Amino acid sequence: MKIVVTGAAGFIGSNLVKGLNARGIDDIIAVDDLTDGNKFRNLADLSIADYVDVDDFYELFAEGAFGQVEAVFHEGACSDTMELDGKYMMDNNYTLSCELFHACQDQGTRLLYASSAATYGGSDTFSESPEFEKPLNVYGYSKLLFDQRLRRELGAKFENSATQVAGFRYFNVYGPREQHKGRMASVAFHQFDQFQTEGKVKLFGEYGGYGAGGQMRDFVFIDDVVAVNLWFLDHPEKSGIFNVGTGRAQPFNDVAMAVVNTLRKSQNASPLSLEDAARGGLIDYISFPAALVGKYQCYTQADLSALRAAGCQHAFADVQTGVTSYMQWLSGDQS
Repeated sequence: MKIVVTGAAGFIGSNLVKGLNARGIDDIIAVDDLTDGNKFRNLADLSIADYVDVDDFYELFAEGAFGQVEAVFHEGACSDTMELDGKYMMDNNYTLSCELFHACQDQGTRLLYASSAATYGGSDTFSESPEFEKPLNVYGYSKLLFDQRLRRELGAKFENSATQVAGFRYFNVYGPREQHKGRMASVAFHQFDQFQTEGKVKLFGEYGGYGAGGQMRDFVFIDDVVAVNLWFLDHPEKSGIFNVGTGRAQPFNDVAMAVVNTLRKSQNASPLSLEDAARGGLIDYISFPAALVGKYQCYTQADLSALRAAGCQHAFADVQTGVTSYMQWLSGDQS
């Protein structure tokens, strides 16, 4: 089985390669841009058949240069929600995705691609339906426009596609192999570094009607994201757009406490309550940044109805379980 993974040296892409390798699949063409050479670390311990630079891949793939490819996991994108260059964002996230989609249709190749919960933006309902899609930034719009294009060409649930097309609206993903993402890495990753260097973690203070650290997101562990992708690989008859989150919103305070108490345990210190951690200065609530006002989702919670209706019954880890595992990995237990 020949597989292509775009964004293969990135966070989700490299974890997908790892998941495929765990199944004994290594006939994998990894596509990425290694201008940031440190990203090689995400591929160094994995098994692939070939690496192709992103600038060359799309044209070569459209020409059939790689032979028969079973499926493309399309994770490559600009995922910086603070990026304001709309032309750059649309070229990367929309135009290239459209070209890839048509090439996949022409060649009978399945397409499993990354959409985003940013398509919902200012909505308070997170269900895969147009009336709830209200992106707050050009990143969210670039992802939404590709979803809309596929709906127009394939039908509302991609029912008219000649081969499998499945889009995944990832919620707040965290876990190993995200270290290269800089400011766009997860809160858990940044808090690990903060606790190690400063002995405390930072969270936003009051904003949007939520108390300090009380804004709520659907935080999903990377292992669960990989499991859902691979479930769809196993079920080529399933197409459509699907939320990939836990189905439960948890406050950022929960993430902070999972970080603090896991790292305290490694120091043989006893666990603390949120109140004690805040009182003791282990959580530093900072003013909400002006640059994010009006562009920030204070609450997300994936509606998993479509995913469950498709037959995927994967059980997602909660914040305490996932973040604890992640902190152990970052601390050196990288099994």
